[in-house]
Amino acid sequence: MQSLVSIIVPCFKQAQYLDEALKSVLYQSYTNWECIIVNDGSPDDTEKVAKKWLDKDKRFKYCYQENLGVSAARNLGVTFANGEFILPLDADDKLGDSYITLAVEAFQKENNLKVVYCKAEKFGDEKGEWILKPFSLYNLSLKNMIFCSALYKKSEWERIGGYDSNMREGLEDWEFWIAMLKDGGEVKCLDCKGFYYRTKVTSRNVNFDFETRKELLEYLTLKHTAFFVKQLGSINYLVLLNENTKAQYEAKLKSEKFIINLFFKTFFKFKIFKNVE
Repeated sequence: MQSLVSIIVPCFKQAQYLDEALKSVLYQSYTNWECIIVNDGSPDDTEKVAKKWLDKDKRFKYCYQENLGVSAARNLGVTFANGEFILPLDADDKLGDSYITLAVEAFQKENNLKVVYCKAEKFGDEKGEWILKPFSLYNLSLKNMIFCSALYKKSEWERIGGYDSNMREGLEDWEFWIAMLKDGGEVKCLDCKGFYYRTKVTSRNVNFDFETRKELLEYLTLKHTAFFVKQLGSINYLVLLNENTKAQYEAKLKSEKFIINLFFKTFFKFKIFKNVE
C-alpha cells in the first residue's frame, strides 16, 4: 500500500494563486495524498477558494488560524496531518505531476534518507531554471539550497520540534533544514524538475531589509552555534587575522557577541549576507 503523503499549503494574501497550486496537487500521479490548506488569517478570499476545492475532492482539508506567520501555519498543518511523509507547498508555487511519486520511490529505495527534493524552475516575473548549489553540510552552513517543498518524514518534524515560529520574517526553511540535518542523514536531489517557484517583483524575500536579515542571522547563529563552528570554524580562524593562537580563538567561542561577529565576517567574506534564502 502507498504511504500517505500530507501536503501542507499555508496561505496568506495569496488567494489569487491558490487555484494553480492546488491544481498541481490534484494532478499528481501519486494518488495517496491529503492536502491541508492553512488559512493564516488571510484577509482575502482564501477561505472561499479553499472550500471550493474541498467540495471538489475529499482529500483536500482546511483549517484556520489568526495570522502567526508561515512557520506557525506549517506547524498547524503538520499537527493535523495523518501522513507518514510531509510536503510543504507555498500557495503561489506549483508541483510537477510526478514529483511525489519519484520522491516516495527514493525513500523506499534508500532507508537513510531524511530529505528528498528536486530541480526547480522559476516562473512569473523571472523565468528559467533555478540554479542551486548541491547539498552538503558545508554549503548549508553558508546558504540554504533546499526550497520548502521537499519531502520528509513527519517523525523528523516531531523530533526537531517543527518549524521555528521565531523566524517569522524569513529564513525559516534554512533553519529547519539545519535543525534536521546537522547531526547526519542523507539528502537526495532528484534529477528532474518537479517544483515551480513563482517569482514576483514584490515579495517577502525581495523586500528583506538589512536589519531584519541581520537579526535573523544572529538568532540562527546562536541557535546552531555548534553546527556553524564545525562547518566554518577553520575558515573563520583564517579570517580573524588578529587572533594569535588557536586556544584564544576557542576560548572566545564562549562569547555570544564573538560568535555573532565571527560568522558575520564569514557571511561577508563569501558575499552572501545580502542574498541568504
